Amino acid sequence: MLTTQFMAFLVAGGISALANFGSRIVLSWWMPYVSAIVIAYCIGMVVAFLLNRLFVFKAATNPIIEQGMWFVLINLAAVAQTIMVSLFLARLLFPAAGMSFHPETVAHAIGVVVPVVTSYIGHRHLTFRQSKAHD
Repeated sequence: MLTTQFMAFLVAGGISALANFGSRIVLSWWMPYVSAIVIAYCIGMVVAFLLNRLFVFKAATNPIIEQGMWFVLINLAAVAQTIMVSLFLARLLFPAAGMSFHPETVAHAIGVVVPVVTSYIGHRHLTFRQSKAHD
């Protein structure tokens, strides 16, 4: 069942994914694909942290420094997922399948979506958790 919180997480994630995706396209004009993915992911991560802290996990009681640490750690795992999926699709699967319609862009879009569920679970239980007194 989709909770209101998960739906808000998806909206925040969608907005941050657009920031990520759009900035990757612009950054690719000046740098290699993987570098652009990493920097774009950082841009999306800042947008995601702010939106999640302000609108999704408002009841979090752990210190902001701790939230920031967990947010970065969880997103480092997610960026690894994004890069692996993006490279697998763009460099291996799509060429093998003969796909030539913007393979890096399509691969990156899919790569950005992959870590949604794992990130939600990590952020809910670690990044923006409530202390036992607030549960």
